[in-house]
Amino acid sequence: MNFSDKGLAKETLTHLYKSILLPRMIEEKMLLLLRQGKISKWFSGIGQEAISVGATAAMQQDEWIMPLHRNLGVFTGRNMPLSKLFMQWQGNKEGYSKGRERSFHFGSKEHFVCGMISHLGPQLALADGVALAYKLKNEQKCSLAFSGDGGTSEGDFHEALNTAAVWDLPVIFIIENNGYGLSTPVNEQYRCENLVDKAKGYGMEGIRIDGNNLLEVFDTIKGVREYCIKNQKPYLVECMTFRMRGHEEASGVKYVPPALFTEWEKKDPVKNYEAWLLAQNLLNEAEIDAIKAATKTYIDTELAEAYKTEKMVVDTVEELSDVYQFRVTGSELRVLDNSNFTNPKPATSKPATRNPSTEKKFINAISDGLKQSMQTHPNLILMGQDIAEYGGAFKVTEGFVNEFGKARVRNTPLCESAIVGAALGLSLEGYKSVMEMQFADFATVGFNQIINNLAKIHYRWGQNADVVVRMPTGGGVGAGPFHSQSNEAWFARTPGLKVVYPSTPEDAKGLMIAAINDPNPVMFFEHKALYRSVTGQVPDEYYEIEIGKARQIQQGEDVTIITYGAGVHWALEYAEKNVDISIEILDLRTLLPLDYNAIKIATEKTGKVLILHEDSLTGGIGGEIAAWIGEHCFDKLDAPVMRCASLDTPIPFNLDLEKNFMAYGRLGEVVERLMGY
Repeated sequence: MNFSDKGLAKETLTHLYKSILLPRMIEEKMLLLLRQGKISKWFSGIGQEAISVGATAAMQQDEWIMPLHRNLGVFTGRNMPLSKLFMQWQGNKEGYSKGRERSFHFGSKEHFVCGMISHLGPQLALADGVALAYKLKNEQKCSLAFSGDGGTSEGDFHEALNTAAVWDLPVIFIIENNGYGLSTPVNEQYRCENLVDKAKGYGMEGIRIDGNNLLEVFDTIKGVREYCIKNQKPYLVECMTFRMRGHEEASGVKYVPPALFTEWEKKDPVKNYEAWLLAQNLLNEAEIDAIKAATKTYIDTELAEAYKTEKMVVDTVEELSDVYQFRVTGSELRVLDNSNFTNPKPATSKPATRNPSTEKKFINAISDGLKQSMQTHPNLILMGQDIAEYGGAFKVTEGFVNEFGKARVRNTPLCESAIVGAALGLSLEGYKSVMEMQFADFATVGFNQIINNLAKIHYRWGQNADVVVRMPTGGGVGAGPFHSQSNEAWFARTPGLKVVYPSTPEDAKGLMIAAINDPNPVMFFEHKALYRSVTGQVPDEYYEIEIGKARQIQQGEDVTIITYGAGVHWALEYAEKNVDISIEILDLRTLLPLDYNAIKIATEKTGKVLILHEDSLTGGIGGEIAAWIGEHCFDKLDAPVMRCASLDTPIPFNLDLEKNFMAYGRLGEVVERLMGY
């Protein structure tokens, strides 16, 4: 192994030795603790330390890094307290994730380290978002994300690199090519000669280096960082290496030919660098021994400190409250508690009076909410397919690019996962973002980012996700099974998300503004059939409607219809045609969190409840509401809670078939059955 000091001072070379020795000695201690049953799992990076240590040393301390399982050198390189790292690995509450995450699935905003998720690829897109924030702020910074050779097979790898190239983002993508994705060898992962060859296809530069040569990694990443910042371009670095242990300790290494261990043992990054320092008389044996002794003492001292922590005391209230970020409103802190329905207050029967107001269509109200939010928040970024000059598929953002510019109104490549991830990356740097799914149906392509990154990140390590995902949804327009689905229930069962679904123009604007102001991820559903068919008075001012509060649309004594979105208009139309029935109508407006106080009051009002929604019956939100009413309001019921929903089939294209599919056609029948009790 050939080392070149590139003119580095002895102090720097010695610091790099201490930096690579520390994770090696920590690992040796962790493997001992694993055998003793004092930790439950460990992903070893022995043999690969030069990549993490060299790359982290080449970056500035306030530049975000997105590490993976085998990047202990990133965490130690950012000077995270070792005692707290030990607490994390032990699952202690004093660790970085309060015992909620294992091993390296955690992050720290203080140290600019973003916690990974097990799906690996999504972290690359977060680096895009961070790099975009640096670019927008004109900061001389660069982000860095790690991938393994196996991770390059994921669609997220392609999406993230393509987006970084198209948007000219200063981000470094490092591939740690250790020859195996768990047990799958690289010849079963890809057919290109070298993974770095992929760089050219994305229109970016790339380089393949010896990942076990600490100085080569340090010098390369330092130079690549300068290139990315100067040219505002991404860069791909393939680091060739080998892991000397299994994917994780339980998996073993029987699938690896023994000869490979013999070959790579000779390339040990720690031993080779140490030998070079000795050969160059930069350090002597006594100094090496002293560094090792000091490192051992440090590890033992920090571990002893970690053992002093108290046994985990489970606090259910804390667990629930940490799912969402507190919203600061003046001096008030508000946190959601969906189970609390004591001292209920009636749902608002009429919107608060706001003047002046203008008659607007539903779609124009959404546009107003977005525009006024863009004017209010200079750090708000809009992203989506065709949203700039074209104005979006439904023209919601028409004209925005002229007022706010293409830096803030951004057309995106056709890659939903990468854009959701980039939105989350923007959050790491204090930006807000609204990402438009061209149709709610397309959210499936970004499902992993939404469910496993956006929704869980605050609960996992306290990082907010200031992201709104706009979801044009629903049928009634003859668009078929890939453009008309009602998929709100997929998200309404996911803790950490908020799900908003307005039915009126005034609510649409006020809830959009509230969603953007909320520091938590919000799925904002907009029924396409309401866009231009529903009008109403919309206040001209900038205002919020509180998320999580239902609204009483109409008072009644005979039967209660609980609904949302287009269902509100179906219920009103039915009530107008059946004046002999006194119908209470409750518009939920928000599906997560649900307004249980309002549901309770509306149930007690009539004792007969019908839950109406366009989504299919099975698995729809109506089942959850019906169960809750049965559990908490059973003594107030005069009949079983009934549901009116669409058929349990995909939504069809033919208008007659679609009409038969939709819940509205069965509303009268269900009301009659309910009234019969």
